[in-house]
Amino acid sequence: MASQEKRRSLLAGGAGWIAASAILPARAVHAAEEQAAGKAEAEEGVGPPEDLMREHGVLRRILFIYDEILWRRLAPGADFPLEVLVGSAEVIRRFIEDYHEKLEEEYVFPRFRRAGKAIELVDTLLEQHRAGRVLTDAILARASHQALQSSGERAKLMAALRLFARMYRPHAAREDTVLFPALRSIVSPHEFDALGEQFEDKEHELFGQDGFEGVVARVAEFEGKLGIGDLESFTASWTDK
Repeated sequence: MASQEKRRSLLAGGAGWIAASAILPARAVHAAEEQAAGKAEAEEGVGPPEDLMREHGVLRRILFIYDEILWRRLAPGADFPLEVLVGSAEVIRRFIEDYHEKLEEEYVFPRFRRAGKAIELVDTLLEQHRAGRVLTDAILARASHQALQSSGERAKLMAALRLFARMYRPHAAREDTVLFPALRSIVSPHEFDALGEQFEDKEHELFGQDGFEGVVARVAEFEGKLGIGDLESFTASWTDK
């Protein structure tokens, strides 16, 4: 009698285990589907202003790299991996100037002009785009071991890095807080959605399937080579004695 009860208990337990094992994969599949749906929803929720703003995040990370090279390496005469400076300036050229700023110049600025809004701001932003390209030319021209051996060329490189960062911090901040938030108010909902699709198509055309994420990964690699990739290391500690 006891053995029959034991057998029934084992069978019941086995059945429960089989049922649970069937449920677990289903739950895993469901979780994966939810995650994929959430990702798709998040991507769909990235409109043109948000897309341009997150690209400014790449710009700001490069500016931090420029700061590190300028103030902690070049100024005291310390060594640094030259390929990081070259690669960072190339990201500025290809991703910021030849892609991000071209989107602004071809799709965003003309719409503000037609709407008769923020025209003076747009004129200034466009002038700063031109100035930024001149500075990037100057940085790339001096990002070499030969140039760094010349005190004159080294000083010009430092000046170009300093001017670039000083200009683009307020430039990006003004776009993020004034221009981009106003974009939705000057275009129709259909035009707004179409802009988002055009931006995405252009991104993948120029940077492949990885697009923005691939550029971010490259910038993170530069940060790692400079030893500034650990965000936690920048957490402030303050004691007021």
